[in-house]
Amino acid sequence: MKQKKKKVCLISSSGGHLEQIKQLKEVTTRYDYFYVVTRTKATEAMKQKKYIVSDLIRTNKFVSCVRMAKMMIEQFGIFLKERPDVIITTGAAVAIPMCVIGKIFKRKVIYIESFARINTPNKTGQLIYKFADLFIIQWEELEKHYPKAVYGGSIY
Repeated sequence: MKQKKKKVCLISSSGGHLEQIKQLKEVTTRYDYFYVVTRTKATEAMKQKKYIVSDLIRTNKFVSCVRMAKMMIEQFGIFLKERPDVIITTGAAVAIPMCVIGKIFKRKVIYIESFARINTPNKTGQLIYKFADLFIIQWEELEKHYPKAVYGGSIY
C-alpha cells in the first residue's frame, strides 16, 4: 500500500519572510505543499500553489482584533480544504492564525525566526515559541531569548 505524502503549509508575509521560506527547497521537493501568503505583486506572480490571504493591519487594538478574527476565519477555510500535516512559517503576524488552528487540530508547527533577528526576538516568534513543536533560530545570540530553540544556522 502506497503511503500518502505529508502535506506542508508554508505560510509567511511578503518580503524577507517569503524569501526565507522559499529557501526550503528540500521541503518542496519531498512533500506536497502549498503557500499561504499576503497579496503583493510578487506573490500574485508566484507559480506555486498558493492562497492569498489578508494581513494584519495595526492601526489600533480594535481594528487589529477584527482583522485577526477575519484572518482566522479565512485561514480556517484553507486549513479545512488542504488539511496540512505540518505548518512551517518564518512569520510574521499573518502566520499566527494558521499556527493556532494547526495546534488545535494537533498538527506539527515549525517556526523559523527571521534571519533579520540577530539579537532581539519578534512578537510573532515570542507568541509561537510558546506552543511550536520545533522552533529554529538562525543566530546563536537568540538562544538567551529562546532557550528551547534549535540553532539551525542561516537559511540562505
